[in-house]
This record gives sequence, structure tokens and C-alpha cells, in this order.
Amino acid sequence: MTVSDHEADEQIVWQGKFITTKTRGRWEYVGRARNIRAAVILAVEDGHILLVEQFRVPLGRNCLELPAGLIGDGDDSAGEDDLSAAGRELEEETGYRAEILEDYGQFYSSPGMVSESFTLVRARGLTRIGEGGGVEGENIAVHRVALADLDTFIAAKREEGCGIDVRMLLALGNKILVGETL
Repeated sequence: MTVSDHEADEQIVWQGKFITTKTRGRWEYVGRARNIRAAVILAVEDGHILLVEQFRVPLGRNCLELPAGLIGDGDDSAGEDDLSAAGRELEEETGYRAEILEDYGQFYSSPGMVSESFTLVRARGLTRIGEGGGVEGENIAVHRVALADLDTFIAAKREEGCGIDVRMLLALGNKILVGETL
């Protein structure tokens, strides 16, 4: 009798400090070790969006993204809640502090291959308090881009050879769906 994939036992193949590779039935996939999740920040205000660009080793090139970071991944942040992590990451990466952080729910990046989830957090009431750039070794470039120019900005980054994170579709959604009926 064959056991279906969803009924099969999950097996850990390998586990590092941050990543775990697993199998279940015929499926092979990865996830975050210790059930660590991420917070992704949508910081839009005054017709502009905050974006970050950083080198991503798996891509071998820079990638344009929404600000984001892991929740409770460090010894000093164990037990950290989603909104606190989002506020911390926004400040570290962009140099902006948010007066209001709103939880927009949990989402999955690529559920056919990765079990990782992230909480989408909307940031409002932005105040520049520093340069950003991330923590030591991250070398993050901060971009404050007019929403009206976002598609052109992304196209230029792509032309430069920059990878574009899938969550950028969130920011482009209105332009992609113009004229569609839902």
C-alpha cells in the first residue's frame, strides 16, 4: 500500500544553523531551522516606497527587495514578536523608523519548494533617523522610489543585472492589474 505524500512522515535530511532540508513522500524541500520566520515591510508614504538592494549569495548578484529580516534569529532577539522585528529591521536596513506598524498577515514565498513563511507588515509615519545599510557585512543600498516611476526603476535595475524579488509584484500590482475586472 502506497502512502500519499501528505500522510508520509517528514524526514530531516540536513540541518544547519538557519536552513533545514527535508523530505516527505516524493517531495524534497527546505525550511528555516527552529521555525524561524521573516518579516517583510511595505513602507509606502508620500507617493514613495522604500526598497533595499543587497548581494544575495544564492543568486550571485544584487537583488532589489522590500526591506525584510528574520524574527527572533539572534540570541538577543529570542521571543521577539513580528512587529518588533519589522520595526528593528526597517531601522537597520533603511534608516527609517515607523510610527505605526500593521500586521497584514502571514504569507508563503514559494510553497512548492520552501516551507518558510513571512509576515507582511505595513509601515506608516516614517521618519529618517539614520543611514540604514544593515548590520555589519550586509552592505545594503537604500532606495526611496516614487511609485509613479517604480516600473521604470525596476526595469533599469533588471537591465543592470540586478535580481528582482517576487515580492516586488506587490508594489507593481496596481499597474499589472489596470483594466482587469476582479
